[in-house]
Amino acid sequence: MGQVALHPRRSTSLAAPFPEIESGSSQLPDATALDGELVVWDAAGRLAFEQLQSRLQRRGGGAARAADQRPAHFVAFDLLWLSGTDTIGWPYRRRRTALESMFATRRLSAPWVLCPSTTEAGVVREGLTWASVGWRAWSSKGWTTPTSRR
Repeated sequence: MGQVALHPRRSTSLAAPFPEIESGSSQLPDATALDGELVVWDAAGRLAFEQLQSRLQRRGGGAARAADQRPAHFVAFDLLWLSGTDTIGWPYRRRRTALESMFATRRLSAPWVLCPSTTEAGVVREGLTWASVGWRAWSSKGWTTPTSRR
């Protein structure tokens, strides 16, 4: 079974406080990197940032209990590597198609969530009221051009 490395931009690994993400690693292809957000939803399906933050200090048994009570999910919005292939130079449309295909063919389930993506104005307006996760690809800017490295 592969391992998941959770690396925020300005911090150390987040694997210890979120064991449910690592336990879901067998669903992903080896040598695959996703860009996304860790989230915890409350009972009403809204983002619960305070619950996510409280999980950051947990380790070992405390992290496992918290994962049972308030499981985290990884909301994926971009595909950076797929089975050892660097996809960053691909246009976003191609990466998005590959990401959607990976979710469908591997039947990814919790803790993995595919972030909705659209360029349709009506769907975007509806998405502004969505209570769970922010949306990506609001406009077509960059839709066909490669992404630069961050």
